[in-house]
Amino acid sequence: MEDWAKNNVLTLLKPVEECWQPQDFLPDPTSNGFVEQVNELRKRARNIPDKYFVALVGDMITEEALPTYQTRINSTKNFHDETGVDNTPWAIWARAWSAEENRHVDLLNRYFSFLEKVDMKQIEKTTQYLIGSRMDLGLGYDPYLLTIYTSFQERATFISHGNTANLAMQHGDIKLAQICSIIASDEKCHETAYIKIAEKLFPNDMEIASVDMMRRKISMPAHLMYDGHDHNLFDHFAMVASRIGVYTARDCGEIVEPLVAKWKVEKLTGLTSEGREAQGYV
Repeated sequence: MEDWAKNNVLTLLKPVEECWQPQDFLPDPTSNGFVEQVNELRKRARNIPDKYFVALVGDMITEEALPTYQTRINSTKNFHDETGVDNTPWAIWARAWSAEENRHVDLLNRYFSFLEKVDMKQIEKTTQYLIGSRMDLGLGYDPYLLTIYTSFQERATFISHGNTANLAMQHGDIKLAQICSIIASDEKCHETAYIKIAEKLFPNDMEIASVDMMRRKISMPAHLMYDGHDHNLFDHFAMVASRIGVYTARDCGEIVEPLVAKWKVEKLTGLTSEGREAQGYV
């Protein structure tokens, strides 16, 4: 599948010089109007409820655990980068995907550093706890399970960041809406890549993998979020996010339907008996 990946997955990556960067959306410390820009950012943020920032901080901390996610991807058979400089399309994608995702971390973290509303040291401690914790999603080394998982998660983050953008606009902060929207657009592109890979790998083994992931339920990547005090921190963050409409149970349910439709699961033919059973379950 390497030639296919070069022509269908790597083409979704943009050259660095054509990519947006966090500084495009933040006050410029080299400009004469830097202080005024920061004050304006803070002024807009004062009109936004604290519960919105609880959800946005949770989204950011989830993004901050990127080193864990790249390690997890690199441990699977297809994306494995054995030397760190492997030239396979899978290794190139995993490194470039991480580089693109890292901009989300930088953008949100630096945005919050300008605010008066958040405790940055507590955020930093929570991030350190999360990266240092274990992360067992039950994927093993299976590339099929990973591809199903990433397809689901990229769509989930696209929805979540899209909803924070909509809420920021409702609260009158167009700049923050732009920040959340640009991150959502990246997540949409990454979703497209993983969905394409999954579609190429169907049927049979991928069909069975999709059932496996759905039966065990898909764990959120930051489900072990901890700040040194609250052992149920992720649950509390998720509750707030659900209440304000950033990411709800309905969103979770509606992710599955378009993925199943995109992969044409209902119309797959030539399945093994196990594959047909999996098709019926999905």
